[in-house]
Amino acid sequence: MKKNTVVILCLLVFSLLSCTSSKTEIVTPAAQVLFSDNKAASDIIAITNNNGSNTDCPNTECIYSIGTPTRITPLRLNLPTPGEEIISGWRPPQYPVPLALGQFDHFYFARPIAADVVNWPVANYRYGGTELSPGITHTGVDIPAIAGTPVLASGPGTVVWAGWGLFSNTPDNIKDPYGIAVAIRHDFGYNGRPLFTVYAHMRSTNVAIGELINTGDQIGEVGDTGYTTGPHLHFEVRIDKDSYYNTRNPELWLAPPQGWGVLAGRVQNSDRDFSHNMTVSIRSIENNHEWNVITYGSSAVNPDEYFNENMVISDLPSGKYLIKISPNLTETKQTIISIYPGQITFFVFRPPEGFIKNNFSEYPTPAPIKAP
Repeated sequence: MKKNTVVILCLLVFSLLSCTSSKTEIVTPAAQVLFSDNKAASDIIAITNNNGSNTDCPNTECIYSIGTPTRITPLRLNLPTPGEEIISGWRPPQYPVPLALGQFDHFYFARPIAADVVNWPVANYRYGGTELSPGITHTGVDIPAIAGTPVLASGPGTVVWAGWGLFSNTPDNIKDPYGIAVAIRHDFGYNGRPLFTVYAHMRSTNVAIGELINTGDQIGEVGDTGYTTGPHLHFEVRIDKDSYYNTRNPELWLAPPQGWGVLAGRVQNSDRDFSHNMTVSIRSIENNHEWNVITYGSSAVNPDEYFNENMVISDLPSGKYLIKISPNLTETKQTIISIYPGQITFFVFRPPEGFIKNNFSEYPTPAPIKAP
């Protein structure tokens, strides 16, 4: 019996020594957001859910990757530390600017927020929106970045405003609704007309009037100065003059993600005037994801001179979409359109006809602008 006990003890010691001398390592991958397209196909997984929505990304094609493996010491009793939390839904990289696949396209500007965080407009308060206040029409788009996020110049140019007072044109006016803001006159224009971009509600700015900047230069940080409901970047595109009354819809000027496109529409009433604050429902045929866009309010905003639109939604993956509009409480009209990579798809809606088939092209026949 004693001999058997010694043998068992020797085998146990030998087993332990063999384990501790092993060079085998356990590999535990850490989850990371994919920011580049040089990953192996086997490293990419798509994140979707049953209802087609994702709190971090308004589209269902949010792609995440498995990052560089992290090695841990064998035979530790503590469990591996989980990977870092994903900070935002991933989207394809933006098309290089300028991009103009059609004669009347003008995707001239890069995103003012980097691609490693949310850098697309909030869905419920787009250009022309009056949702927050019926008497105030939104003259830009709001990007819901967190406070302190770097704000980047969307194109090269010269700083023509930096600090408080842009809206009131009163330097150092700490009651100005735009808060701390920067305005840039760009080195390029459109059809011989100067272009400006505005970045408002910043926490701070690190540029000065007269300073020359390039695309992607940091000009400040996201904040909540001025009239805001929380930290975000208010972004505007202006043409001809650096004026509140000379804005255009930024979603027609910011280049979309690669492989994605933009939908613009002209929704009219039976008198062919703009139909204000009308809901346009858009649903992807492929994955059933839905968006609702509200047509422009009646003041302070301006349609594109060519499209003469009163609604725009950017960042739509290419594919087929069902559009629905209810011109009254008892009637709903619908049609199917296609979104193409890097292009603008355009439609016209007017009762009683509904969707005007002859205008379902990417580049419609120009129409005179009729003031709202």
